[in-house]
Amino acid sequence: MLISLLLGACSAGMETRSGEQIAMHSVDKIVKDDVIYPIDVYDPWEDFNRSTYNFNARLDDAVMIPVVNAYTNTMPGFVRTGVSNFFSNIDSVVDTVNSALQLRPRRTANNGGRLLVNSTLGVLGLFDVATLMDLPKMDEDFGQTLGYWGVAEGPYIVLPFWGPSNLRDTGGLTVDAWVTLKFLVAAGQPETWEWVVPYTTLWAIDARYNVGFRYYEMGSPYEYELVRRLYKTYREIQIKD
Repeated sequence: MLISLLLGACSAGMETRSGEQIAMHSVDKIVKDDVIYPIDVYDPWEDFNRSTYNFNARLDDAVMIPVVNAYTNTMPGFVRTGVSNFFSNIDSVVDTVNSALQLRPRRTANNGGRLLVNSTLGVLGLFDVATLMDLPKMDEDFGQTLGYWGVAEGPYIVLPFWGPSNLRDTGGLTVDAWVTLKFLVAAGQPETWEWVVPYTTLWAIDARYNVGFRYYEMGSPYEYELVRRLYKTYREIQIKD
């Protein structure tokens, strides 16, 4: 509704003798500072966030999408599925820990069961046997855990390389990364960078491969605002689920 009003305000005008148009209504008369609109999100660092958004878009176009396209064209479908299943199984560690921190026993049992089944019968997670056994994936992270216990989301943030987030969820990402690292070390990986770099690189490729979003293909001049609002709504739904 806000976008429609703005577009209408831009097009509405009075024609002068020279053929030019002057605005009949200024933006200040339509968009009020003391009114909260459905698309509004607390974004005090908007200039920085927009610059980061544009940086991510250029990086995506120049690096990530070509790499993902090469990955898709060279790797057979069953290999790509196996890689996605492997990383999804690793994510089950974070899912299980955060379900437990939220004191949700059914989710904890489900996520822990997925980890156990896919790590054994699923051959280290390469096959998603757990879903066939009616143990669906239930995404949980530390940002959700903080939100579940009432921690406010804080300012909206666009993270370099990562994308939309907020202050609460950014802290949550750090905790989840630490939990994942400790699990992999406990599983036998040495605490060295030799495996972290290739692991993280393949994870990033798989993560981008599984996200269908493409920058500036929404056909809207308000893409930044829409992505910001969608992220906020998506996280609210996840926390309430």
